[in-house]
Amino acid sequence: MTPMHTLPRRLLAIVARVVRHAARHAAGRAAGIAGAALLTAGLAAAQPAGPKPGQPFIDAARGPTPITETTKPPLLGNQINDDLRRTRNYAMQPPTIPHRIDGYQLDKNFNKCLDCHARAKTSVSQAVPVSITHYMDREGHMLGQVSTRRYFCVQCHVPQDAAPLVVPNTFVDIDTLIRRDTLNPQTRKAAPAPAGRK
Repeated sequence: MTPMHTLPRRLLAIVARVVRHAARHAAGRAAGIAGAALLTAGLAAAQPAGPKPGQPFIDAARGPTPITETTKPPLLGNQINDDLRRTRNYAMQPPTIPHRIDGYQLDKNFNKCLDCHARAKTSVSQAVPVSITHYMDREGHMLGQVSTRRYFCVQCHVPQDAAPLVVPNTFVDIDTLIRRDTLNPQTRKAAPAPAGRK
């Protein structure tokens, strides 16, 4: 069996032999260009992919944390904690979390959010109840508890940070667009006809 570290050298030797053969037996510049292209492809393929043996793989996004472990994101510095419901900016937008959640246990063993937001507890907590859609499985059958596919709230619902914009933002919510269209019909653009119709 060939050791892994010798494969690039062997591949490079094979590519060099093919290029020499093409140069000897082919005519004109086309063979030279084809040989050069083949050599370039061979050199690119001969480069080892990933770290050398014995070196840890470091992902640019995860850092040195192994893929089997979870990285903790940095805490929000100026988290909004006003408990006010925010307007949603687009259809089907999940509501944002209007309070701090750092320190909440939210894992496969326990969901702190359900202490207040479970439908059975909202009469005491006065919190917004979890949507009825969260009690359905993917076939639409009603369940007695929150579906496991909706159990980890922060997959969709996120707290907000009172941070300055890092990049310019020209986002306009749907209500503003509708209002603008209603007040000024000249700004309305003709919608393109659906494909296949005229």
